[in-house]
Amino acid sequence: MAAADRSSSIVEYFGGEAGYRCGYCKNVTGNLSHGMWAHSMTVQDYQDLIDRGWRRSGKYVYKPIMNQTCCPQYTIRCRPLHFQPSKSHKKVLKKMLKFLAKGDSSKVAGDVTEEPMDSHREDAVACSFVLKNDSDISQSELKPLSVEETERVETEDNNEEEEMKKGVTMKKVESEPPQTCVDKDSTGSGERSDSAKLVHTTPKPGKGADLSKPPCRKAKDIRKERKLHKLLQNQPHTLEGSPSQVEPQILLSQNSKSKANQPKSIEDFIFASLPDDATHQLEVRLVPVSFEDPQFNSSFSQSATLFAKYQMAIHKDTPSECGEYEFTRFLCDSPLEAENPPSGPDCGYGSFHQQYWLEGKIIAVGVIDVLPYCVSSVYLYYDPDYTFLSLGVYSALREIAFTRQLHEKASELCYYYMGFYIHSCPKMRYKDILGFYLRSVSARNFFYQYPTEED
Repeated sequence: MAAADRSSSIVEYFGGEAGYRCGYCKNVTGNLSHGMWAHSMTVQDYQDLIDRGWRRSGKYVYKPIMNQTCCPQYTIRCRPLHFQPSKSHKKVLKKMLKFLAKGDSSKVAGDVTEEPMDSHREDAVACSFVLKNDSDISQSELKPLSVEETERVETEDNNEEEEMKKGVTMKKVESEPPQTCVDKDSTGSGERSDSAKLVHTTPKPGKGADLSKPPCRKAKDIRKERKLHKLLQNQPHTLEGSPSQVEPQILLSQNSKSKANQPKSIEDFIFASLPDDATHQLEVRLVPVSFEDPQFNSSFSQSATLFAKYQMAIHKDTPSECGEYEFTRFLCDSPLEAENPPSGPDCGYGSFHQQYWLEGKIIAVGVIDVLPYCVSSVYLYYDPDYTFLSLGVYSALREIAFTRQLHEKASELCYYYMGFYIHSCPKMRYKDILGFYLRSVSARNFFYQYPTEED
């Protein structure tokens, strides 16, 4: 396949006629896929491939034959620009903040004790993806009662308006009983109607309203009046010493936007300031996957040791199955040629290790590909001693925030690929929570419908 900028991709196609062992259901010959060995590949060519259902493992690039393979694999694609964290996501983010600030490592009820990060973290984000909605507060609810007076509270609002001008606190309503049942036609006339007179008749003990008290009002109406009262008091004063005349609707609207009752984004949690006496400090470093890079070279040994520890604890691999050679072949060898065009992100395009450093040691590594239109999550491994931090979910949220950050410089980079979802594999039964989206219209936000073979 030819690529732009005088670069080219060199691949060796293997075909997909013969089946081979499935790593998910362990079927000996059930896994059928197209495959090729990529000696080198441009980021644009790989972007085009993953948009059509391909994915890489090291330098091996493959695409399942969906109508023949034992475990069909569906591409999961998230739209980070519309992503809103759910309660479970916020719980993970708060747990990390609490650990960093106070060193609290207590487990929350319902936490997953064993978390296979390479797959579980993908659906942990996908299953709770929520599009941002408009504000739940309607314009009618924001209507201040003390300004646009209603007949029911006319006497009370006049009193409150006088109090706001004097700059004193609100006083109780005058003891004169209000006319709550007077007809509009009789209001303002010289004589009260019979129905109005009946209102002032003292009821029998235990029956009727207590006329010595003002009529009941909704608590939210009272809160909004007090809120407007405070806003008016805080406004700059005119030469006459009275509050400046500002539309109450504008005041309430501006105040509601600046308040913390707005939904918090991922960034609000990730980049929250820690106290000066914080117990821990977490640093996330983005390191290019290249043995020519000094940071990658200096951290290689520690990163490989962490990979082996993760594989043996979580996936029950033997030491011979997760040595430095296997680590290099699986997560360090990448066919992607690094590119750094002027219109691209500051880090450029290519393969990276996103290292999570805590107190001078690596506790997790997210392997990602930064491509022209997306960030593709390849794998994540972590220190099993820190399972209580739900690092799979946390790192996925960090990668979503990272995609947003890259989008600010490269506007076309706006997707986050989270690997495959495998519905038919018994090993993946813990992913059944994702079935919620299989039964809802929101499924289209995650399972990318890539073009057909003819395309």
